[in-house]
Amino acid sequence: MTEMVKLTAKDFATDQEVRWCPGCGDYAVLKAVQRTLPEIGVDPSKTVFISGIGCSSRFPYYMETYGFHTIHGRAPTIATGVKLANPELDVWIITGDGDALSIGGNHTMHVLRRNLDCQILLFNNEIYGLTKGQYSPTSRVGTRSPSTPFGSVDRPVSPSAFALGSGARFVARGIDVHKNLPAVLKAAHAHRGASFVEIYQNCIVYNDDVFAPFTAKENAGNQLWLEAGQPMLFASGTKGITLDRERLCLKIVDVTDGDWQAAGVIVHDPANRGVAHMLVEMPVGQGWPVALGVLYEDPAPTFESAIIEQNRALSEGKTPDLQALVAKGQTWEVFKEPREI
Repeated sequence: MTEMVKLTAKDFATDQEVRWCPGCGDYAVLKAVQRTLPEIGVDPSKTVFISGIGCSSRFPYYMETYGFHTIHGRAPTIATGVKLANPELDVWIITGDGDALSIGGNHTMHVLRRNLDCQILLFNNEIYGLTKGQYSPTSRVGTRSPSTPFGSVDRPVSPSAFALGSGARFVARGIDVHKNLPAVLKAAHAHRGASFVEIYQNCIVYNDDVFAPFTAKENAGNQLWLEAGQPMLFASGTKGITLDRERLCLKIVDVTDGDWQAAGVIVHDPANRGVAHMLVEMPVGQGWPVALGVLYEDPAPTFESAIIEQNRALSEGKTPDLQALVAKGQTWEVFKEPREI
């Protein structure tokens, strides 16, 4: 019996020079993925990374797996074709806030509602980095950029709210440099169906420290890391989230001496879609934390499994006959006499 070789992060790194700006959060995400894959027993020969266009989309070049650098916003389309052609492949989609939510918004929506079995990692830096800092669909009101020199007046889209609204069955959030990111990636991979992971990623050149109010070490208390069956606590356990049942909204409460039950702090249930919507819509700042980890998970049958079963049922008891297929339906021959000159 051949003993399986235990892979390491180095086995998933290519010989290509990693070319992002020094200090870019993409480096941290790349390392987190390369560390996570061997831990969950991924087979590189059955894994494919598919990307669109943007800084994050260079990702497939740096993964020692199969990869496909596609066109702007269309990675979900290519991924769907790959998964239907070979359902055994482990498909990862790498995209950015502009790639996935602007030109690729409809493609992202459809891959989520169809529930294709894949992992979607959306790198959100709230800016267009590759094309030199224009504002993106997630940029905040007032963002100054080459395309909004007087400040953006657009209301930004929330990637996680978009995913929930599109019918996603798994929605999670992580931070590029946080130690918990591998755990989020593992949870996404374990889910059967479309797993959507929004990763807050710092663009050191065009949007540096935009997430500092909750990512900076001194502001870590503004992070609410969710865990199934555990109370929603933050600020070192001194504050929590409760449900205002009269107004049907979330509310921050103080927790005294660790007695979260007395404070009415609610326990995280990933299958509660209504609370998940409230969590992703908590306002940034104003005393509110940012919800991180697995926000929502409620598995459902996958798109490719339904297609495979449908094809199996339709082909059962039939013999493949290409000629019969071509001749099926209305066919006719056209006879035309040569025209005299």
